[in-house]
Order: sequence, then structure tokens, then C-alpha cells
Amino acid sequence: MKKGYFYIFITTLLFSSMEIAMKIVANQYNPIQLTFIRFFIGALILVPLIRKELKVRGISLYKKDLAFFSLTGFICIVVSMSLYQLSLLYCQASIVAVLFSCNPVFITTLAYFILKEKVTKLTIISIVISIIGMIFILNPWHISGGNKISGMIFVVLSAATFAFYAVIGKSKSDKYGGIVTTGCTFIVGSIEMLILILLTHISFISGLLTSCGLNIFADIPVIRGITLQSIPSLVYIGVLVTGLGYTLYFLAMEKTSAITASVVFFIKPALAPVLAFLIIHESITLNTIVGIILIIAGSSITFISNSGSTNSRSTKPSLKS
Repeated sequence: MKKGYFYIFITTLLFSSMEIAMKIVANQYNPIQLTFIRFFIGALILVPLIRKELKVRGISLYKKDLAFFSLTGFICIVVSMSLYQLSLLYCQASIVAVLFSCNPVFITTLAYFILKEKVTKLTIISIVISIIGMIFILNPWHISGGNKISGMIFVVLSAATFAFYAVIGKSKSDKYGGIVTTGCTFIVGSIEMLILILLTHISFISGLLTSCGLNIFADIPVIRGITLQSIPSLVYIGVLVTGLGYTLYFLAMEKTSAITASVVFFIKPALAPVLAFLIIHESITLNTIVGIILIIAGSSITFISNSGSTNSRSTKPSLKS
């Protein structure tokens, strides 16, 4: 159990520093290129865990499984994570971290409509509080600068599409497990992204994107721009934050529980802005502080609600016996 809490501690630090690390190098790479590199490296690190999990579960992957992971890879990596990286070009790392941490709001809502999961009163209260927190951070009455608005829109869309991926993945979680679902999503999503990147090098497609003002999506580099000086940052983002971060997160779930490990995403909205202030000197406004407090409160209610429902389910067998 102690080892599990150690994994949670390291994962929290890594995930809370994610936006800061990527914000530092955001202008050095094409955002699509950085997304591809990050998840390709992360996928390679998760391969041993995937093989182990498949062996433990005694399952093999077939064409229909590839079709499923093609869908999750496209939604999570190609769409959600590309929007996420784009948001860091225009928005503060701390705001991106906090707003993306609100994806449970979207997950709960989508799970209700798609998976027909029950929504408790506590869950509804949690969603309402979290949405109010998001409004405080977005501060729609005093937004100045089109770029900041674009960044906020991108990160909210990223959180919403990530939630869609999470709900789809949850529908197959009993069969594959979290490690296989996430790892295979990373692998297939990276391959899909590489194919799309290579397509942007076709002169007709590149010219069309450029003529539409979408220069950022034209002639996307794969390894161009990587230097000896930039390798340490790529190692941190790809190997530590993405690869090791997700590996330790899954190990934490094995040593503790999914509910306990999810504490990582409840601490992140509070820790990420502090790290952003200390490391890259981002200011924290009063409305952002209020929003963070509300989102943490909403997340805490979700945690309490989930813990309560889990405990009630775990006590049923003993009552019967």
C-alpha cells in the first residue's frame, strides 16, 4: 500500500507539471508534431505493460479490436490531444491544466446518456459547482484578446472530446482493462497521427491548407527542429510525463484502487497553477483562484460520492453471506 501512495505522489507531480513542460517548448515545435512525439514515446514505454496485461487476461487482439482502438486513438490522440496542445499556444499553462481537469464533468454527462449510468444528487451538485468554477476561470465578462479566447475554447473542446474517449473506452474496460485500452489507444493514435502528418507533405494538400490560412497544419515536420538542446525537454514530456506518468498511474491503481488513484486529478487543479507560478512565473488572478477552489470542491464531492458507492457495493457480498 505504501508503494501505491508513492506512485500516486510521483504521478501527481508529473501530471501537474505536464502543461508547464509543454508550454515551455510550445513555440519550438509544431503542436501536432509535439503531440505525435509525446504519445509515440509514451506508447513504446507502455508496450511491456500491455503485453503483461494481455497475458494475465488471456486475451488476444483481432481486427475488430483494431477497429475499436482506431476509433479511440483518433478521438483521444488525433482530436483531443491536438486541441490540447493548440490551447497551450494561446493560453496560460495553469488555466489549461485546471480547465482540462474538469473533464469528469463531461464524462459524467456523457456516461449518463451513452452508458445509461445513474447520476446521484451529489454528482449533480459536483457538476454544477465545477461548471461555476469553469465560468469564473473563463471570466466571460472580462475576456480580452482573441488568442486567449481561442486557447480556452480549444482546451474545453479537448476536455469534452477526451471525455467522449473515456466513455467509449469504459464501455470495453471489462474486456481490455485500463492499461490495454490506454496503451493501444496511444499506439494506434500515434500511427494515425503519423499518417496524417505525412499527408500534409503532399503539395496539393499543403497548398490547400495554406490557402485556407491553416499554415500550422501544412507540411508538419516529424523530426525536423529537434536539436541536442531540445532533447531533454522531449525526454521529460515523452518518457517521464507521458510514458512513466501513465505507467505509475496504472501501478498505483493496482496497489491501491481506481478511486484512490484518481486523487491525482483532484490535486492537479490546485498544484499545477502553483508550479506554473514558481517555474514559469505565470500570474494567478483572483477569479482563477476562486475557480480553482470551486473545481477542487466539485471534484472532492465526486470523489466522496464515488467512494461511498464503491464501499456500498463492496459490503453487499458480506451482508449476503
